[in-house]
Amino acid sequence: MDPAPLITDSARDYAAALPDGGALLALDLGTKTIGTALCDAGWRFASAHKTLERGKFGRDRELLSALARERTVRGIVIGLPRNMDGSEGPRAQASRAYARNLSAALGLPILLWDERWSTASAERALIEQDMSRGKRKERIDAHAAAVILQAAIDALSGSGF
Repeated sequence: MDPAPLITDSARDYAAALPDGGALLALDLGTKTIGTALCDAGWRFASAHKTLERGKFGRDRELLSALARERTVRGIVIGLPRNMDGSEGPRAQASRAYARNLSAALGLPILLWDERWSTASAERALIEQDMSRGKRKERIDAHAAAVILQAAIDALSGSGF
């Protein structure tokens, strides 16, 4: 029986699980949508991808599995919504449960990354681009996923250890 894929909060452990790098997929889990972002195999640049309508887990799993196959994803980064004091509430526990289910379904290692301020940072960047409120609403979750992923890959590439 294959060992369960790694699920960790540690960039160091995650990097050790992926010694050859590889493309990563980041998820910003909302109650109605899932923002997605991707990075290159060398872990240099994160890019917003698209926002998916969140549905039942089986449907989400199929969409994310297809995306992972299409982009040859080697690992997943999921935003972990911690409280401002660093504690974890119900949303963080829901994200951990989603990570366990997704890891079992896709067989990929998962890094849980603190997402505090990711949406605010993404919103600020989109405003600086003079994006309309309507367009920001459509794209904010994918851009928040890119903020999460960029912070994670900065740590994974050594600058954050």
